[in-house]
Amino acid sequence: MDTPNVDSTQFLQQQLQAVVALLDKQELENSLVRKSASSHHDLEEALVNKQHQVRLQERLSDLHPADIAFILESLPLDQRQTVWDAIKSDNDGQILLEVSDAVRQTLISGMEEEELATFASHLDTDEIADLAADIPKRAMLKILRSLNNQERTHLNTILSYGDDQVGAFMDFGMITVRDDLNLWAITNYIRKLGKLPSHTDKLFVVDQGNIVKGVLPLQRLLTHSPAQHVAEAMVTDFVQFHLDEYTADAARAFERYDLISAPVVDKQGQLQGRLCVDSIMDYIREKTDEEMLIQAGVEEDEDLFSSVWKSAKNRWGWLLINVATAFASTRIIDVFQDTILQMVALASLMPIVAAMGGNTGNQTSMLIIRSLALGQINAVNVRRLIKKELSLALLNGLFIGLIIGLLSWVLYYNLALSIVIGFAMLINLLVAVLVGLSIPLGRYKLGKDPAVGASIMLTAITDSMGFFIVLLLARMFLIGR
Repeated sequence: MDTPNVDSTQFLQQQLQAVVALLDKQELENSLVRKSASSHHDLEEALVNKQHQVRLQERLSDLHPADIAFILESLPLDQRQTVWDAIKSDNDGQILLEVSDAVRQTLISGMEEEELATFASHLDTDEIADLAADIPKRAMLKILRSLNNQERTHLNTILSYGDDQVGAFMDFGMITVRDDLNLWAITNYIRKLGKLPSHTDKLFVVDQGNIVKGVLPLQRLLTHSPAQHVAEAMVTDFVQFHLDEYTADAARAFERYDLISAPVVDKQGQLQGRLCVDSIMDYIREKTDEEMLIQAGVEEDEDLFSSVWKSAKNRWGWLLINVATAFASTRIIDVFQDTILQMVALASLMPIVAAMGGNTGNQTSMLIIRSLALGQINAVNVRRLIKKELSLALLNGLFIGLIIGLLSWVLYYNLALSIVIGFAMLINLLVAVLVGLSIPLGRYKLGKDPAVGASIMLTAITDSMGFFIVLLLARMFLIGR
């Protein structure tokens, strides 16, 4: 495929607009056929649909599967199905790998078992494993029966590991060599193969027991003397991963050491597969998207064009929590309504204190979630981190409290009110940081995702506490004076 002369975003938007234009034209022509006086509506409509199917195929035939996936994700359900029916073929299993989980479910739900089995026959075992969770059981059994013993073993191995373990992301497209061969023999062997597995930047050196002894970078294979033995040219200080190792740790290693591929071994050090940068990139992208959604209280499996009912059910949980916390805030205000009636200025100032607490808490929470994801927080440094964040909250509270106090005095010329608002700001920022620390750290200690609902819970707590602190201090030091 030729590289477009426009940036990728603009190129994708152009392709999407072209597809939408074809779909709109198809709908218009079908509408005219249905309104015509002809007695052959069904035949004429079928011909129109066939013509547009060919046009869609021509439009999308040269696009990368990832580009087609973007287009499918950007279309409403009915148009998405029309495009999918037009373009799917025996070799389009790659498109299913590229689309989001939610969109993949909508596409697979309309496919027959034989069709799914045909798709899978053109995929590697690690790619089939990526789709396994979305494929119906009966179709999966057909796929398993179509695999040979080695492929079935590989697939079962991958599926036996969790989504957060390296074993679930490895593939088997690797080249292994012995250390007693010379580089000339290795080069001849590769030449006879005709091509290298994708993302091959090194060969894995193993002994007779399949124990990994080192890696032979392709660069050394090309630059060292052909007469030199693998044992002399290979690298013995290399990165390898274990099957049950966390993928997040592997992702950090790939970033730290600029890895393209690395061997995956079992507890005995025997080579089981390899981990490649494309799998790591997919993992990072999925985790990033997932965390952005769950922080806002949206389930990760929600399709952009899901039905209204499904999207509503997807979001009700956190919305109900918001309702409960909002009622809690109103109860606080109700308890102190006599205080507000005696000093109306409080009604305009306390939302500022609450909002600043929410912002401060979210800053702390996002920092902690990111640091936990990167593995930077541990039992050794967590206390120092908490002390640092609380010290920062104290400094920010004094600074922001002074500013809000001065502004309150300029607005209302009430020194006591300004002091109360300033102290309320200081206290609420300290509370916000404590909450921002405790929610993600607490969830992490319990073995749960520290990002789930963090922003929603934190905002609710800091809003309620902001109102409570302002009104309590006002009742104690302002009212009745």
